[in-house]
Amino acid sequence: MKTRPRVRFDGWIAGVGTSGGTRIVLGHWSRSPFGPFSDVMLERADGERLLLAPTQETADFIRGTYAFDAVRVVPVDVSVADGTWTVTAGSLDLRFSTGRRGLLGFLLCAVPGVLARRPVWSALVDRPARVLLAGVRTRGSAGGGRREWYGARDLRPVTALSAVFEGRDLGVLALVEPPVRFGFGSVPRTPALTRVTTTVALGPE
Repeated sequence: MKTRPRVRFDGWIAGVGTSGGTRIVLGHWSRSPFGPFSDVMLERADGERLLLAPTQETADFIRGTYAFDAVRVVPVDVSVADGTWTVTAGSLDLRFSTGRRGLLGFLLCAVPGVLARRPVWSALVDRPARVLLAGVRTRGSAGGGRREWYGARDLRPVTALSAVFEGRDLGVLALVEPPVRFGFGSVPRTPALTRVTTTVALGPE
């Protein structure tokens, strides 16, 4: 059986909810097939799913892996200082703060990077992740016949948020509820920032 080519993304995923009903997922990638970049996925209260990506190339790849109702190619800028993340992506202005990692965060920090990158590890922790972090899956089928694995290496709570999208204040920090519907799983229900290695197997089965 021919092995499908795989690509990896190393970085951070932040998943947050807002009291206005919009849920936001930030991907901030220090290493990827496209170089360093960031992207934002939003799901509005009415269920519309929107991707904000910095280039057509990254937009096409992400759209080929996840499901969206609309895609916008816009500058996505991210800065981090003293536990506060500031994100500007087109008409989105997002700012959130993170707190100290808990026990699960410390346990994930102990996972060697070489292990986190292995799909077999993601397969082993998929069931515990579903139990401990409602909505989370670490492996599954993606768009275009692709398969995907997530190897988490850190977890920190998001403790505060401010967000404005298209000139409208989205409200304060809230649970990611209902779960987002971009792919085969959601981010944790409790807003969190996760360090992760994402592996994507390309092409159909």
